[in-house]
Amino acid sequence: MIIEVLTLFPEMFGPVIGSSMLKRAQDRGIVTIRVRNIREFTTDKHHVADDTPYGGGPGMVLKPEPIAAAIEATVEANAPTPLMRVYLTPDGEPWSQKLAEEFAKLPGLLLLCGHYEGVDQRIRDHFIDREISIGDYVLTGGEIPAMVVIDSVVRLLPGALGNSESSRNDSFSGDGLLDYPHYTRPAVFRGHGIPEILLSGHHKRIEEWRREQSLLRTLKRRPDIIERLLPTLSPKDKEFIEKHRFKRQNDSDETSEG
Repeated sequence: MIIEVLTLFPEMFGPVIGSSMLKRAQDRGIVTIRVRNIREFTTDKHHVADDTPYGGGPGMVLKPEPIAAAIEATVEANAPTPLMRVYLTPDGEPWSQKLAEEFAKLPGLLLLCGHYEGVDQRIRDHFIDREISIGDYVLTGGEIPAMVVIDSVVRLLPGALGNSESSRNDSFSGDGLLDYPHYTRPAVFRGHGIPEILLSGHHKRIEEWRREQSLLRTLKRRPDIIERLLPTLSPKDKEFIEKHRFKRQNDSDETSEG
């Protein structure tokens, strides 16, 4: 896979893409990540990439000319590999594990990082394929969202993780439930033990326990996910959920009465 990033601040990416899983994935040839400075595509001697907005108002807007030139040059440099052109913006489509899985199947991505008040709308209208937001909040620029997209996509590429099962068991992956609790040595830490089932060696029972813990955690923290997944869950899962819903309701009623 090829990932190209267009930004005013390429120095922000070095520590992230040069460390941990992202570095290993590049070293193994699983992904190629390149970061390009938008200012290199300006035509004036001061490399100005922004200007004041038409109609007045605060802040600055990234000019269309250098961005268009950067996109066109990057697309051409990677031909014949097609690049999905993505703009990172707070008003974009919400990022999700499902989208990460979709993007991981693409041959290439071009991530455009906005800054200041964003980019000229004509870039968004005519040079961008998808617009992505990593949450309902505003950051200084699109660099951190781009890093989020890169990390969440690359870890899904075959061979990027040491154990291919790791990404399948992540929260929101597979059937969409939250992940179950994880424990490692020592068996007792500062007086706190681990569930006995994990020491039993009974793999089927361990898998059942993990499934139940995923259901419980999702029911407690993200009941909206449970409601969405309920029609697709097994009768056993549904029975388990209803049992714990009833228990939680009784506990709540007893607390209110007390």
